[in-house]
Amino acid sequence: MIRFDDILEKISSRTSEKDIALLQKAYVFSAKAHKGQVRRSGEPYLSHPLEVTNFLADMNLDRTTLIAALLHDVLEDTDVTPAELKEAFGKDVAGLVEGVTKISRVQEASSEARRAETVRKIILAMTDDLRVIFIKLADRLHNLQTLKFLDEDKQKQIASETLEIYTPIANRLGMGRIKAELEDLAFRYVEPKEYFRIASLVEPRRKPAEADLNKFKKTLDALMKANGIPAEIYFRIKRPYSVYCKMKTQHIDFGQVYDFLALRIITDSVKNCYAALGIIHQKWPPILHRFRDFIAMPKPNLYQALHTTIITEDKQSFEIQIRTREMHNLAENGIAAHWKYKDEDPQGLIREDKRLQWLREMVELIREQKNSQEFLKNLKINLIPEEVYVFTPKGRVVSLPSGASALDFAFRIHSEIGFHSAQAKINGKLSPLKTLLKTGDIVEILTAPEKTPSRGWLNIAFTSGARHQIKRWLNQQEKGKSVALGKKLWNKEIGKFHLPPGFPQGEPLIERLRQAAGLRISTLEDFYALAGIGKVVINKKFLEKTAQASLDAGKKEKEPKTPELEIQVKDRNGELVRLAKCCSPIKGEPIIGYITSGKGLTAHALRCPLIAREILAPERMVDVSWGSVTQENFKAGLVVRSADTPGLLAEVASAISRLRCNITKAEVETFADNKAQIKLGLIIKDIQHLEAIMKNISTIKDVHSVERI
Repeated sequence: MIRFDDILEKISSRTSEKDIALLQKAYVFSAKAHKGQVRRSGEPYLSHPLEVTNFLADMNLDRTTLIAALLHDVLEDTDVTPAELKEAFGKDVAGLVEGVTKISRVQEASSEARRAETVRKIILAMTDDLRVIFIKLADRLHNLQTLKFLDEDKQKQIASETLEIYTPIANRLGMGRIKAELEDLAFRYVEPKEYFRIASLVEPRRKPAEADLNKFKKTLDALMKANGIPAEIYFRIKRPYSVYCKMKTQHIDFGQVYDFLALRIITDSVKNCYAALGIIHQKWPPILHRFRDFIAMPKPNLYQALHTTIITEDKQSFEIQIRTREMHNLAENGIAAHWKYKDEDPQGLIREDKRLQWLREMVELIREQKNSQEFLKNLKINLIPEEVYVFTPKGRVVSLPSGASALDFAFRIHSEIGFHSAQAKINGKLSPLKTLLKTGDIVEILTAPEKTPSRGWLNIAFTSGARHQIKRWLNQQEKGKSVALGKKLWNKEIGKFHLPPGFPQGEPLIERLRQAAGLRISTLEDFYALAGIGKVVINKKFLEKTAQASLDAGKKEKEPKTPELEIQVKDRNGELVRLAKCCSPIKGEPIIGYITSGKGLTAHALRCPLIAREILAPERMVDVSWGSVTQENFKAGLVVRSADTPGLLAEVASAISRLRCNITKAEVETFADNKAQIKLGLIIKDIQHLEAIMKNISTIKDVHSVERI
């Protein structure tokens, strides 16, 4: 267990006596708050905030971050209140602790919804103060280091969440050291079979590999000294998770992992980086497709280095990375390495740093994106990019995720260029906007004033930034059409009836419409838009209700009792919501509302093909959530794929009946390759009931997969 004195000793040379006194105050405060609490490992709970603070101290983070790290769990796990924390340590520390606490308090019905909500909270917390994520990453690292003390389900949940959310964020922030440690620790629990398979390949080679690296390091060191290049040289053996990913994504064997053995040269200047590279290539032939110049073309997280892989005289391959000391610090700690050089305004870093462009884009998506599934898809593109590097005709380097098209490039250059894109010129040849870009392409976009986005553009735009701008433009156009149609319908209907004296016109009409339809509108244009898409049906009954609201203006009406709802609709009251038959949503799973002209509001599951394939118009979607559901039973379908084993259907039926579920249908189909498929119809209570059934079935021997249909 790390001691507080060890942390003080580590930071004493760069910390004032006043700051040390504040840290000591935070340590005492945390110790009192957590007194009597122990972790699953049996250690005092205080060991956890100390380990988190120690890691952040290694990253040279500021006083405020270290104080908040010591206190990061007091709001969640003790009786301390935000007001007490603010009074004792100020608003900055209290804000950081509250930000970390909000991220931890995510409890959603399904893993997908939980993942989306966790990411939303992380991103919003980061926009308030980026230091929140530094603390949360360090917190996650220590929790993974002690994961063995938790039960197996919890281990897998935490480890999976780490690989899906936290390591991509660490990568985007350029925090290479913590990213690598998180990946290896989580890998052990997410894919235990693969972890031990890779370990069985790596461990027998470790000692011989270290001997080879030591020998080559001496040769390399002598070569640098002989040529007057100042250099510190280190070596490493590729981490297990990195080996696994490379073998999986590139479909190669272990023997084809050419960067298994790597050395790093740290020198004093960019000039000497290139000089060292030239000397190495003169001595040993490089593998051409393995050379990368990340100094000239930095990664999106601004990582810089020269990477080359060479073949020695005895046919061994070594990867060599060459970088300056500053590049090394940035590669290890990313954006945190520059934190202490910034001003006191944490928002300043977020506004200015190029590495945070993705964060600014994600904030815009959070504000406007109502579909959790679409949000998660965009998140993956933003957080885990495999980059391609292309050039403008003037030589500017533009990085885009792999899979980006010429249309994505147009929007990355400027939104107006994107909106009026007509054609692309790639490497001097005219090409369609859907053309996928490759590293090294020189791209020019040809525009035309009459060219504007169409819904088909969503099929060729890959990046979230381009898709977001296209959708916003289309929505604005659709709203304009809806307003015109709604106004036409209104004028047509009021022309049919004799309006009573005093029927309001213009702005006074807005309040009457609010009362008549229970709408939250601020302008007549809002009302016309709703009428144009069929959300409001203008007929004689509606006009009579509006006229009555006019006559009763100023009189306080008794509010009718709101009927019990099947589903709660965000920001709306008393509206009946039907369940879509195309996907048959089940209580507890993520849903979205869709307004159908003349039929009202229908709830679709986010997994519904109509939603996933973007067939439904996004401007008709509204947020809904499960409320007081009158329906007690729901229909669900499962398909179980398995080996063709005698008695398997009986085992599946038994696993289902143990959870008090009725089977309405069971169809078995067998195949020539000794495989079988069982289609089941079930009556269940909610999504948790269904997930428990699926988990029960998946534990049966010879069952390969269980999926919903």
